[in-house]
Amino acid sequence: MKSRVGIIANPLSGKDIRRLVAHATVVDNVEKANILRKILLGLDSMGVDEILIMPDQYGLGERALVNLSRLKTTVSFVEMVVTGYQEDSIEATRRMREMGIDCLVVLGGDGTNRAVAKECKDIPIVPISTGTNNAFPYMVEGTVAGLAAGCIAKALVDTQAATMQTKKLNIYKGSKWIDHALIDVVVSKELFVGSKAIWDMKKVWEVILTRGEPTNIGMASIVGSFHPISAESDTGIHLVLGDGQSRLKIRSMIAPGLSDVIGISEYKVLNLGDRIPIHHKPATLALDGEREIEVGSKDRIEVELSKDGPRVVDIKKTLREAVEKGVFKV
Repeated sequence: MKSRVGIIANPLSGKDIRRLVAHATVVDNVEKANILRKILLGLDSMGVDEILIMPDQYGLGERALVNLSRLKTTVSFVEMVVTGYQEDSIEATRRMREMGIDCLVVLGGDGTNRAVAKECKDIPIVPISTGTNNAFPYMVEGTVAGLAAGCIAKALVDTQAATMQTKKLNIYKGSKWIDHALIDVVVSKELFVGSKAIWDMKKVWEVILTRGEPTNIGMASIVGSFHPISAESDTGIHLVLGDGQSRLKIRSMIAPGLSDVIGISEYKVLNLGDRIPIHHKPATLALDGEREIEVGSKDRIEVELSKDGPRVVDIKKTLREAVEKGVFKV
């Protein structure tokens, strides 16, 4: 069977208001095309038969292919209408899955990966950081990511052993599932979606997280600063913020270069299957850093911790196993 790898490269990732209110890195589209070019070369060196790329308004894929006429791999673009919104990532993922890809490389931040997770099902993904806070994707060189994706696509390693099933937060309105988040759900005092990005902690009531490490930036840094939770664990956490009656105060990096002292009035460690009802309302819910859902005073909203998030490729484990099996010997 042919080995196929899909690539989702979001030209809009990493361009929100946090570049103005903090010091978030700007990964411009020229650099994204450069990263994409190195991914293509890595995949080609592994002998992947076919690469499918999501089209976009900036033309990242076309730019990446300039001067790559020597590629042996067949490269094509998914046929779809480009809108310039996150629905492009969702639609491209769905189409690639239906076309039988074996692995999916995603260039973007937490939000891009959240969109991809809606349609990737059990396809292993290699998430590469080009967004803002980036608790979910890796900071990894493009060629290395391409090598790992190629090993998975060509079944050169044990896929189950080389990948990890991630956690996510499912949002329910009544009994109906309405959305999900991979890292955090923030209950904001803002009543409208507006500029989407969350950066003013005085406007936050609650935070529910799947993970958090001291090395993280953003909401995950809060839990990482007093009760770290790994991506591999089967737990999450629910925080209720409050300055006046704070149980503890934590200094956290809520955005690149932007620290704040966060007052936590109560917290609860969550197990898989636990559901947290949202009591502070009306409000908006921010999913992985961006306000997405407006909650009315009579809406019954619950957030559930589950372990049915996307299966993520462990790049180091994948390449080490490939070395042990002599994949790179010639």
